Amino acid sequence: MQHKFLLWLKIAEAVRITEMAAMSDPYICFHHIHGTNVRLDDSQTQATRAESFGNGVCFSKEPLDPDKIFLVEIVEKELGWCGNARIGLTAHNPRNLESVPEYSLPDLVNLGSSWVFAITRNHNKVITDDQESSPAPTPPCYMEAYLQIGKCKIPKDKLVGRSRPGRYSHLLDQLYKTNILPATARGSRIGVLYTTHANVGEMHLVINGEDMGPCAKGIPTNQPLYAVVDVFASTKTVRIIQVDYGFPSLQTLCRQLVQKCIMNRLAIDWLDLPDPLKNYCKYE
Repeated sequence: MQHKFLLWLKIAEAVRITEMAAMSDPYICFHHIHGTNVRLDDSQTQATRAESFGNGVCFSKEPLDPDKIFLVEIVEKELGWCGNARIGLTAHNPRNLESVPEYSLPDLVNLGSSWVFAITRNHNKVITDDQESSPAPTPPCYMEAYLQIGKCKIPKDKLVGRSRPGRYSHLLDQLYKTNILPATARGSRIGVLYTTHANVGEMHLVINGEDMGPCAKGIPTNQPLYAVVDVFASTKTVRIIQVDYGFPSLQTLCRQLVQKCIMNRLAIDWLDLPDPLKNYCKYE
C-alpha cells in the first residue's frame, strides 16, 4: 500500500512538471508600464518596490476577463512604513495614461473609472444586509475544495496563503490547516475578480481563499478592466500566482492526501520523495 502511495506521489511530480511546461504562454503578467519605483523580474510576474513607499502602482498586462481572478502573493515586507498593498480594477489602459499615478489611493481613483481598496491586517470583509441579520460561521478555508463567486468556481488550494514550516510547526499545524495568515502577512494571497449581470460588474476581493464580499457594484463592463496592484508601504514585493480553473490537479490532490496522513509538516522530510515534491507538499 505504501509503495502505491509513493508511486502516486511520483506520478504527481511528473504531472506537475508537464503542466508547468505546457503553461508557458497563458501566464498572467504585469504590464511593462508601472510606477517609477517598481522593478519587475524577467518573467514579469514579480514586482518589487525599489525605494521609498510610493510609486508602486502595477497593472495587469491584459484586461481581466469576467469570472477570472488576478491573484498575487506577498513575497517580501519592509519595516518602517505604515500601510499595505492596495488592489482593485481600473478601466484606464496603462498605455493611455499620461503618467502612472504615484498612489492608487487616492490618485488613480480620482481619475475616475477605478475601484481600489486598501488591504488591512483585519476588517477587510464587506458586510451585506443579509449577513448583518444572521451571520453564518465560515468553515476553514482548508476544508473547502472550491471558492464559488457567481459563475466563478476556483479550487481553493492556490488561493490560500501558507506559512512556512518552522521550529514549532508541530504545535501550529491545526492552525495552519485552517489558515491563520493575516491578510497583510508575508505569504498571504490576495486576489481581485469581477462578475457581470445585466451589463454591470461587481468586484470581489479574495484574501487567502475567502471572499470578502462585493466591494464595488455597478461597474460598467462595456470597456476593458485591468487589475491594479499597488506595492505600497510595508508591502515590498508581490508575485502573481497562476490559477487553474476546474478540477484540482493530481498533484494538488496528492498534497492534500499527504497533509491528512501526517502529524505535522516537518514529518514530510522523512518521506522518501524528491526535495521539490517535499517542498510542494509542505507549503508551496
